[in-house]
Amino acid sequence: MMQTGKFTGFEVTLRDPGIAWIQFNTPERLNGLTQPIKRDLIETVTQAQMDNAVRVLVFTGEGRAFCAGDDISGQAKGIEGEALVPPIAHGHDTPIGTYEGLRVISQQLNLAVRNCDKLSIAAINGVAIQTGFSLALACDFRIASNKSRMGSATLRFGLLPDEGGQYFLVQTMGIAKTMDFLMRKRIVDADEALALNLVHEVVPGAELEERVMAFASELANGPQVSMRLLKRSIYNAYEMPLEQSFDEIAAKTSVSDHHPDSREGVAAFRSKRDPHFNRWLEADEGDRAPQVSALVERLRGDLARLGISSNMLRQLEQQLLRQM
Repeated sequence: MMQTGKFTGFEVTLRDPGIAWIQFNTPERLNGLTQPIKRDLIETVTQAQMDNAVRVLVFTGEGRAFCAGDDISGQAKGIEGEALVPPIAHGHDTPIGTYEGLRVISQQLNLAVRNCDKLSIAAINGVAIQTGFSLALACDFRIASNKSRMGSATLRFGLLPDEGGQYFLVQTMGIAKTMDFLMRKRIVDADEALALNLVHEVVPGAELEERVMAFASELANGPQVSMRLLKRSIYNAYEMPLEQSFDEIAAKTSVSDHHPDSREGVAAFRSKRDPHFNRWLEADEGDRAPQVSALVERLRGDLARLGISSNMLRQLEQQLLRQM
């Protein structure tokens, strides 16, 4: 189960219907991240991935910054909050230490977000630079306040966008625009970010949380299994050849087509009503109805070949439920 509460550098709450709200809470440091904070964020994302109560992740910041990069003000000294994982060496003390610190901790945070099957939203409330910008790009959706500004601009310090930002930018804007954006050390406002496809939507700052919650709720109420499979398939399509991509989504469809959500979607369409997806998530632990229905559905073809009618199938399902 995902832990909620105040941790070092951020706070986690779980909002209905299954929205993990992850908010950076060191506005005096512009919500700068440290290696320990990143490790705790990785743990939070991992817990969210494995918790059925979580359907969507939202990242945002407190104050005038989303996250202005790595915290260079003292490496978390004086930051209150419980640690989720025990401390380890931060890396970056030697050339090989920098390689290991990036690959094992800093880059792993962005990979954890991108690899999480559950959809994620960056609610960019203010400044998002380098580390914060890369994290926002790792999310599946980005909604920005009209007061936000974002970019990498690492070349201003002779440094590289070393947490994977260059990949996300190429994926989002293409090579030509990424070359211009990074080489010219650009930091753009919300409207230009929208024009460059860096964000999906720009809203007034006072409306950001309300808009993000509405969108997160829309995603959370959608068919979770199909959406998670589709997320993976969309990102895989960016990397795969045509025929491999076709085969990949066919394999995933063999799961989604036989899931209760797809039957509910078809039934709702025929009945001209809104679908009620995710009953499998809403069922009480002792409620076996979804499992029984799924079992009967898996056996439907075999039972039909034995001459068992749809009416008999319904009777069989009811009998199984009475016996459990």
